[in-house]
Amino acid sequence: MSTENDPQQPSPADNGAAPSVEAQLAELQAKHTEMSDAYLRAKAETENVRRRSEEEVSKARKFAVEAFAESLLPVKDSMEAALAMPNATADQVLEGVKLTLGQLVQALERNKVVQIAPPPGTKFDPHQHQAISMVPADQEANTVVSVLQKGYLIADRVLRPALVTVAAPK
Repeated sequence: MSTENDPQQPSPADNGAAPSVEAQLAELQAKHTEMSDAYLRAKAETENVRRRSEEEVSKARKFAVEAFAESLLPVKDSMEAALAMPNATADQVLEGVKLTLGQLVQALERNKVVQIAPPPGTKFDPHQHQAISMVPADQEANTVVSVLQKGYLIADRVLRPALVTVAAPK
């Protein structure tokens, strides 16, 4: 009986030096399983990070106004207190309005809301000012003559431009 065609017998070329095809296949299958598991874990972790990030952004949007609203509550309290005093004198009302305005200014400053009120002669800035009209003036052209309504910035972003009149060219 010949050993050339017997699958149970190692071929003379094998001589035990190289792993068999079955061993290589088993090793590759094990590596494939390991890589598949690593891929699935990484994919799950990525999905968890994405989901947590979306939840955090949603919460940030939902509660972003919380600190601002909290700083406005004393202003509301002061206004309610003023309404609770129907027999207040004009001087008392004026004093209360001044104090309440001070509270409002502080609340805006704490929340990085900054007023835009350019003094006369300031160069017109279309990013922060809105020209309502051009008027003849004894100052350089395209400079602010007067402020009709103050503007506001919030964190260096224009919330509302200042409404201004501008010097006309001569």
